[in-house]
Amino acid sequence: MQKTEYSVEIGGKTLTAEFNDWANQASGSVLVRYGNSAVFATVVMGKESNLDYFPLSVEYEEKFYAAGAILGSRFMRREGRPSDEAVLSGRIVDRTIRPLFPKGLKRDVQVILTVLSLEEYDTDVLAVTAASLALATSNIPWNGPVSAVRVGLTEESSGAFIINPTYKERDEDGSPRATLDLTACGKDGLINMIEVGSREVSEDILNKALATASAEIEKLQKWQTKIIAERGVEKLNFIPPFQDDERLAPVFAEIVEPKLKAYGGRIGKHEINEMKGEWIALSSARFEDIPHNRLDTYYEHRMDQYVHDLAINEGERVDGRRFDEVRPLFASAGGVSPILHGSGLFYRGETHVLAVATLGGPGAAQLLDTIESQNVKKRFMLHYNFPPFSVGETGRVGGMNRRMIGHGALAEKSLRAVLPTKEEFPYTIRLVSECLASNGSTSQATVCAGTLALMDAGVPIRKPVAGIAMGMMSDAKKGVYKVLTDIQGPEDHHGDMDFKVAGTADGITGVQMDVKVEGVPLSVLAEAFAQAKKARLEILDVITNAIAAPRSDISPRAPKILTLKVKVDQIGLVIGPGGKTINGIRERTGAEDITIEDDGSVFITGKNGAAEAAFKEISDLTREYMPGDRFEGPVVRLMDFGAFVKIGPNQDGLVHVSEVAPFRIGNIADAVELGEVVPVILKEIDEKGRYNLSIKAADPEWAARKGLTPEQGGGRNDHGGRHQERHQHRR
Repeated sequence: MQKTEYSVEIGGKTLTAEFNDWANQASGSVLVRYGNSAVFATVVMGKESNLDYFPLSVEYEEKFYAAGAILGSRFMRREGRPSDEAVLSGRIVDRTIRPLFPKGLKRDVQVILTVLSLEEYDTDVLAVTAASLALATSNIPWNGPVSAVRVGLTEESSGAFIINPTYKERDEDGSPRATLDLTACGKDGLINMIEVGSREVSEDILNKALATASAEIEKLQKWQTKIIAERGVEKLNFIPPFQDDERLAPVFAEIVEPKLKAYGGRIGKHEINEMKGEWIALSSARFEDIPHNRLDTYYEHRMDQYVHDLAINEGERVDGRRFDEVRPLFASAGGVSPILHGSGLFYRGETHVLAVATLGGPGAAQLLDTIESQNVKKRFMLHYNFPPFSVGETGRVGGMNRRMIGHGALAEKSLRAVLPTKEEFPYTIRLVSECLASNGSTSQATVCAGTLALMDAGVPIRKPVAGIAMGMMSDAKKGVYKVLTDIQGPEDHHGDMDFKVAGTADGITGVQMDVKVEGVPLSVLAEAFAQAKKARLEILDVITNAIAAPRSDISPRAPKILTLKVKVDQIGLVIGPGGKTINGIRERTGAEDITIEDDGSVFITGKNGAAEAAFKEISDLTREYMPGDRFEGPVVRLMDFGAFVKIGPNQDGLVHVSEVAPFRIGNIADAVELGEVVPVILKEIDEKGRYNLSIKAADPEWAARKGLTPEQGGGRNDHGGRHQERHQHRR
């Protein structure tokens, strides 16, 4: 085996790249380690494709052995479909490296990132650096390197940023612990990918965090550049495909430019598609020798020029809005159906999203069992659906794709920061986003609709959250950048940046950015943050006008959850052998779910009084009895010396014959009978743990109402009469 290692210190830890001959058939490969976490990256370039797009695939492979555990289901121990975490990590790498491939490349490129070991550090940032080194040292045309770093901020860090924080610093028991968790990628002082989850962090703190990340990225860039100079091989010669043809320009001027004038320069995706259809039909008839895909490429190139020139040189947007103007807004909470626990409908221009919230008990939480999280219960889930009709198309319905997982994860992260704690609101919450119409950033419309649905469901979120997508038109050669608020249609398709920012009136909770250029300067990002805040506040006003605060009560259709605490040593008592006791309580009461946690917290879920009935049974079962406690219970056994009365599910006590009435009772059977419910008071628990009860102390008039008399009893029980025989009794 041959290997060469290179190391650099980042965040107080050593990052090592090992080049070996493990995968010597690949175009490039590298093993990257940081602490006890390791990722192996391979890259391969295939043959030329006839597709109209660049066929790049990034596969992020989580191996169960990386966690030192045998995971998976009981019946399937082999790795199956990627977890959501793996999909999101793969998307981070894809979004970072994709803009750096030459425009027009149509050869298959596959990047496979295999997580070999995982401990304290997340491997997603390692995967970016690993993919960069594998690509940059290969013969694949690519304008790298590019680097990634994670920046954290916690309450314990006292305002100091943490470079590449550990899992423990970021999360605790599956819940966000960090005030800020930022992943940034970039090169040459530019940022080209951002992921942020935060708890109402200010724009100023985020700008400082990005500056800190950029400084660390440049350290990695210098390290990578040195490695590439030593190990890199000559890149394959790439000749850009045909774009311009002198024959096409006059035809474009003849067919498309008059239509642009007819539209007054104000175009959306419908107008662009209409013009494109006519362009393809007429130009392909005139130039039979030019392939259809080249005509398509030419049109896209010219429209890209048009949209950029309009913004940069004319200071205008294609739909006529100001650069900081948000499209018309609409919001409503509830009203869809009384069956739904909560719903919200949000419009931003032609983007329409319905969100529906459903509440369940703690037992409805999702159990995560991945290499990153084992046996962690997820109590907030956001599922994002993007059906083909939302863009006026036909297609496959159902299932998930990486885009849907990514958009849903961003919205979930943005809303998670304002959710109540489990102690405040013990419900499991499922939020589903139905994208009904799409023309620009359904993920941020999902944040807005989700806020409405949560408040309509009575979830006591701390503050409403709204989101907006920012864009950019740029001319890097001239150093000119224009930031656009609420991008749609042509600006999304032809723009250089998709920058999504979500948050409350007081701070940011989620950010995601990817670009089509090599990167964005920090100064432009600061401008985008400021412009996004203005739009966010405008949207929040519309949301709070629709519903000012979470409803005071949850839907009557939602289950009721009651909580109580039992001693840890009573957990086994409640569960019973093989779950017999707890299952019996469920069956008798009709409770939907009874969840008991390791600390003795009990959560009871049910409807129509079922939760209350189960609560009483468990309370009675685990009750600690004290002298002076009063009960009403049935007589369960008669003895010569008294009657045993049931006062709890597993507890009874003795009413001695002398404790029935304020006079002597000769025969206990003369006073009570089996099954009769009598009032009692607990007089004492003796040294042997026996429960001694009294009817006469609980209700001195009980015997008289019963019709008992001293004559029936055989004399007064005043301790001055005849001797009473004391009998031993058992519980």
